[in-house]
Amino acid sequence: MRNPPRHSEQLIQRLRQDLDRAADYAAWKQIAEELDRLEGGEAWRQDDTCEDFDHLLIKERLAGMRELRRQGDARQLAFNLYEGLHGNLGNISNPVLYQVARVGTKRLVEEYLDEVARCLDYLCAGDFANFSHDDKIVFFKRTGTVFGRSALMLSGGATLGMFHLGVIKALHEQGLLPRVISGSSAGSIIASVVGSRTDAELGRVFEPGGLDIAAFQRFGLRNALSGKALMDPAQLERCVGVNIGDLSFLEAFERSRRIVGITISPADPHHQGRLLNYLSAPHVLMRKAVMASCAVPGVFPPVMLEARNYDDQVVPYMPAKRWIDGTLSNDLPMLRVARLHNVNHYIVSQTNPHIVPFMSEKILEPKRGIAPLAKELIAQGSRGALQLARKHLDPYGSGRVINKVDAMMRQRYSGDINILPRHTPRHLLKLFANLSQDDLQSYIREGERATWRQIERIRYQTRISRAFEDCLKLLKDRHPSARLQAFG
Repeated sequence: MRNPPRHSEQLIQRLRQDLDRAADYAAWKQIAEELDRLEGGEAWRQDDTCEDFDHLLIKERLAGMRELRRQGDARQLAFNLYEGLHGNLGNISNPVLYQVARVGTKRLVEEYLDEVARCLDYLCAGDFANFSHDDKIVFFKRTGTVFGRSALMLSGGATLGMFHLGVIKALHEQGLLPRVISGSSAGSIIASVVGSRTDAELGRVFEPGGLDIAAFQRFGLRNALSGKALMDPAQLERCVGVNIGDLSFLEAFERSRRIVGITISPADPHHQGRLLNYLSAPHVLMRKAVMASCAVPGVFPPVMLEARNYDDQVVPYMPAKRWIDGTLSNDLPMLRVARLHNVNHYIVSQTNPHIVPFMSEKILEPKRGIAPLAKELIAQGSRGALQLARKHLDPYGSGRVINKVDAMMRQRYSGDINILPRHTPRHLLKLFANLSQDDLQSYIREGERATWRQIERIRYQTRISRAFEDCLKLLKDRHPSARLQAFG
């Protein structure tokens, strides 16, 4: 971007301060757009030419779609969309395209994405002699499956995970909250709160007193010194039960239509971690899954799951097994979510205190220089040290701990879009402490502000998948007999 004129520097400084104090997203966006105008971001957006994506291909595709829609040629338009539609056509999802202007990206990219969504709406709502309702069902099922959809992934982080509430609030208010939401540890609490509420009910969660946040009650010193858990699980279960009730995963899905997944890790070394949701564990109680996902070793004891049986009675689920903190095996279960729910785009709210300091919202490519090399050398060296420790310490019974550390180091902790808090030592001091309502509102505001910076990127990178979901819902609502034919 060009350097601003000297007479604008004072105005820019004032606007930057106003941006940090914005009361809501509408105010933030208005100030950010003015800064883009003064700093050159808007001029960059208007210029179609760019080496970071294939602007000629996008122009050609945009003109073709507009012409077919103008002609009313539904079958040819559907054919063209099916054979040429994917999320990163011409590199339009390149992160660099969202790191110049504060609001949005190249106008050409935005116009292209808007036109695709407009064409999908046109095909869905229109009546065509050569494109029947059955044709529509086949087109939207196949093309939507190929295109994929987005998921919101909520990490662990103990009380720092309350930041996720602000992320949810910002996305919900803009109509951008994905239907697929995964949560681990603290993230599992927020995911289950969202998954157990309808859209009409969700807004009340963010108000003062909207959530019970008294999750922690320390045991006495004698209990802690005896090697048992530091925190009383009964207090956490009471808190979780108040916030999400006694719903199973299937009941929560039927109530909210949100697909919530919760990760848990095995206390037994001979088992793998699991992603629980309405498909893989429909009758398991969400509150017990949350308890297990929050069972940080040494802080809370391992948990036995519960489920409803055929007679609607609550019974133990896999009673011989105990489960612990979901972040240990899979903080962000992207592969499992992809397999179950056709997800290929991930929005990550990451609050783990051992991860956030090493992440950035900006992922610039190509990665050159000494810093990435040093980071890789450290990672490789750490893994080598763990292998050496496993070899020499296994006879002393330390292998299980080392394996857990190794598994955590090998995980992926970032997504396509990352939303990160600004942790301070003050936050870390309250990692396992009950928050006041003022503390909670502070976390929510921080989560909102961090999300505002990513709103337009999320809006445009999920534009097409949201159009597919809206069109499929409309087709199913118009023709209930099609419910078994179209995916949900």
